[in-house]
Amino acid sequence: MANHDVLLGQNNSGALGHSQPVVLNRNHNMAIAQTHGLEMGQPHEQEARLGQSHDNQGDDDHEYEQENRLTMEEKPEHEVQDVHLHGGSSELDMSDHNELAVSETQELDENMELAVIQHEDMGIDSVHDMSLHQALIVTPSHVLQQRTLAISPNYELHVGQEFPDVKACRRALRDTAIALHFEMQTIKSDKTRFTAKCASEGCPWRIHAAKLPGVPTFTIRTINDNHTCGGIAHLGHQQASVQWVANSVEQRLRENPNYKPKEILEEIHRVHGITLSYKQAWRGKERIMAAMRGSFEEGYRLLPQYCEQVKRTNPGSIAAVYGNPADNCFQRLFISFQASIYGFLNACRPLLGLDRTFLKSKYLGTLLLATGFDGDGGLFPLAFGVVDEENDDNWMWFLSELHNLLEVNTENMPRLTILSDRQKGIVDGVEANFPTAFHGFCMRHLSESFRKEFNNTMLVNLLWDAAHALTVIEFEAKILEIEEISQDAAYWIRRIPPRSWATAYFEGTRFGHLTANIVESLNTWILEASGLPIIQMMECIRRQLMTWFNERRETSMQWTSILVPSAERRVAEALERARTYQVLRANEAEFEVISHEGTNIVDIRNRCCLCRGWQLYGLPCAHAVAALLSCRQNVHRFTESCFTVATYRKTYSQTIHPIPDKMLWKELSDGDPSVSKAVEMVINPPKSLRPPGRPRKKRVRAEDRGRVKRVVHCSRCNQTGHFRTTCAAPI
Repeated sequence: MANHDVLLGQNNSGALGHSQPVVLNRNHNMAIAQTHGLEMGQPHEQEARLGQSHDNQGDDDHEYEQENRLTMEEKPEHEVQDVHLHGGSSELDMSDHNELAVSETQELDENMELAVIQHEDMGIDSVHDMSLHQALIVTPSHVLQQRTLAISPNYELHVGQEFPDVKACRRALRDTAIALHFEMQTIKSDKTRFTAKCASEGCPWRIHAAKLPGVPTFTIRTINDNHTCGGIAHLGHQQASVQWVANSVEQRLRENPNYKPKEILEEIHRVHGITLSYKQAWRGKERIMAAMRGSFEEGYRLLPQYCEQVKRTNPGSIAAVYGNPADNCFQRLFISFQASIYGFLNACRPLLGLDRTFLKSKYLGTLLLATGFDGDGGLFPLAFGVVDEENDDNWMWFLSELHNLLEVNTENMPRLTILSDRQKGIVDGVEANFPTAFHGFCMRHLSESFRKEFNNTMLVNLLWDAAHALTVIEFEAKILEIEEISQDAAYWIRRIPPRSWATAYFEGTRFGHLTANIVESLNTWILEASGLPIIQMMECIRRQLMTWFNERRETSMQWTSILVPSAERRVAEALERARTYQVLRANEAEFEVISHEGTNIVDIRNRCCLCRGWQLYGLPCAHAVAALLSCRQNVHRFTESCFTVATYRKTYSQTIHPIPDKMLWKELSDGDPSVSKAVEMVINPPKSLRPPGRPRKKRVRAEDRGRVKRVVHCSRCNQTGHFRTTCAAPI
């Protein structure tokens, strides 16, 4: 059998192992169509004839070639073809029993592929599944490649074969039908019997399994494994149910929960050769994810226990859940960790931003957030609230909980500055719970409304310039520029009191923060979390906070400067500009600083400058730096304490501790009467289910919402708003 060499390469070329021979068992027929002859190895040698005895060469050549043109569907399924590879030359031998075998020392490895070099034309009409997950398929480069076809290594069924129970029996038969590309029709299925046949009419394939007495084991009693139908001709498969999809991708989803339905479809098509709908893949993934993370309903039911675990593992934290007294349906959840409370009260700037994002889960709801800012400008989440819907009452409740949190933990609550979109519920809640706080308008929301109204980028930029202006003169100059372009735009701006949004008029200290778009800043993970069951969502948030606290604490230990990096850069820039200023001293505290921009008065005792930069940002401006240098003062001593590295380390000095898995909650809480009482509390899911359709995953940014939509034009009636195909104008 010279010149019939099988070339075995490495990796993608089909390397040979020493442990797993390739065997084409029953019902795994391979048909090779020959058009101009199948030649393997050296050209113009004798043809390799599968399924033909060596003794039948000669006069039967024509009959043999006709037989080999049959496709796999036309071949009788009782033929057996085994593959043996001889060592040394790795030749293909034809046995007298129509077997193609791999022998001696070289065997196909499970992860390798078998490559056949083709010199002329070689076609393979169709290939059935092989054992050991392997099959041979022709690619455009004429290389027979491996394809993993299923999880089970063997799909051969025989009388007497046993299964642990009826479910295992059904599962094995379903997997076999999918792997061997035929559909199965169940005739009878109960606790003691299972009978099925091939779904193709007239095909004799049939199987019957029954339960053994006294045990749940099922065994195959009778089987007719001959197929005459030729398998299925469509791309789908009747046995490829949602549960089968879930079982197929379970391991992959456990390794990567972000595995997308589209990727699931591609893998199933590549591995099993069948095409499913997107909905099947999505539902299969949801089924596995529910088993891994728990159902949405279970999340609400376990909320009381979860709150107790938060308080047990993080002493000093606040965690409370509230249900509707009438039906115990979920209404509100409030959580704030002790580490966040301590860091905000003792080290953060007295500045809070309020924001919200809608949940993307099965049930409607809204996540409310209250976030501070650390000395380096990073977001510092303080409290989280989940409510069944966003309304004035729920905002009033959230701000009341926030007030109690701050009031309980400090005798002299700092005079806060709060930023929000100033909707009515928030305005009323701030006035009722923080009457002394300065409430500013989030400029992101204001500019968004302005863009929707006028849709002019230049006007929007001028609005931002007016908001950043430090003095009233600069502010009015920007408003006049807007008025020159559009009087309506200037009128629209003047209707909103500038003391609630313009830096020049704002009475509180915002340290340069003009926006409170917290969710937009956290959208890399907060939006993904909002699609999880409620406990999983809160755990995702807790883990992120825990990671942040640890990373920022460790990073700050590497800093050797007095101020945090962002403050150090601003002071360095001020020092550079101050070198060109002329300073005149009036007394021990008052200075006159002259620059090319004009003259400014600096009072180092009250830490103020006429330009208002020192007061508004908490860091000495260039004029103040020039005055401090002239009297040989340390500039770093005249910065707000929140900008120092020591204070920053204090911000993250506390730890957010892990919470054990829910399977351990009962064991860890035995003997605790407060937990026992919480277990008795029942919280049902909200009544409002999310409408059908895939929820939006990406937040629509403010700058994108005001973009002009393309105006469509009808070529028939010359009107806008519709196409010619939908034109209803009379002819």
